Amino acid sequence: MKFGVVVFPGSNCDEDMVYVLQDILGQEVERLWHKERDLKGADFIVLPGGFSYGDYLRSGAIARFSPIMEDVIAHANKGGYLIGVCNGFQVLTEANLVPGALLHNTNRKFICQNTFLLPQSATALPTKGLDPKVPLKIPIAHGEGNYFADDQTLMEMDDNDQVLFRYCNEAGKINEDTNPNGSVENIAGVMNKNGNVFGMMPHPERASDLDLGNTDGRQIFESILTGLLEKA
Repeated sequence: MKFGVVVFPGSNCDEDMVYVLQDILGQEVERLWHKERDLKGADFIVLPGGFSYGDYLRSGAIARFSPIMEDVIAHANKGGYLIGVCNGFQVLTEANLVPGALLHNTNRKFICQNTFLLPQSATALPTKGLDPKVPLKIPIAHGEGNYFADDQTLMEMDDNDQVLFRYCNEAGKINEDTNPNGSVENIAGVMNKNGNVFGMMPHPERASDLDLGNTDGRQIFESILTGLLEKA
């Protein structure tokens, strides 16, 4: 399995993602510059976090039109795997590759803190290998992480098992008090109907190294890898 990590001007989590995938998990990784039109044979594309194009206009709105995104979108539409984390999730919503939108946090401030997530989907690659009763401690760092979708979309996502994670507390309780940014129904991550495109605001790559004292995020990557092996 070869991973491709897209690098936009303003990406700041690309090397973190490369480090986790390559050095910790032992996967082959290619860096994909935003002006290129070649995915270099990557099977699984990653849109990392950061501030693509300085977050001018709307977060992810300009990156969505980078040259490489035409190939990324084509890859996803053909069933290829794709995940966007934080700013990458925002790019996915701007490209209509996953449902919903990311709005400004309800407190109108940038939030950087540890949060807890409860896995929701029993079928998605990032969650199917996780215990749905055990919360994961994963950091967030965003100003526009307030996930929104209309009632009809939310109903369809629930019916299709498209919600990946919901914000919770350390005990796994999901309510308004455990919601850091105002996201509807505490949603922290979603996937598309076809089950090959995933988006999440929290940063699993920042919780995957023993030196950081937290490896909960590594479980998400390991769930992906296990699921890919099962499908091979």
